[in-house]
Amino acid sequence: MTRGKTTTQTATNRERHRILKAMLEARRDEIQSKLRSRRETLPAEVAEVKDPEEQSVHDFVQDVELALMEMKSETLAKIDEAMIRLDEGTYGTCAECGQEIAEARLEAVPFALLCRDCQQKEEEVRDEANRSDRSFFKEITPQASR
Repeated sequence: MTRGKTTTQTATNRERHRILKAMLEARRDEIQSKLRSRRETLPAEVAEVKDPEEQSVHDFVQDVELALMEMKSETLAKIDEAMIRLDEGTYGTCAECGQEIAEARLEAVPFALLCRDCQQKEEEVRDEANRSDRSFFKEITPQASR
């Protein structure tokens, strides 16, 4: 009976690997396509600017677009790292507690390193550290006299 169970688990693991890899590749392709499209439209938009006001608005929009492109590039790097973890057999396992990360979480955040609970704990620690930093600066900043 153990042999049959192991064979079933292996087949299930291969199927899961195939599905997760397809999901990661689809997300990567989507982001690469958006980046390629954006890079192709940037030069054309520069030629359309007419006056200083329009140039200012254009510069702001372009800065936002470039920031979005940078974020997408960072996401691509995270997806590539997830693909490596998938091939190594560690993808979908929480880096903190070792438990399996829920499928729904991986679908939403395919490069997730932590399960929902560990991610929440990490964010709470970070939020607490940020609150401590703000209260420290509040204490040392002189108050304006009224």
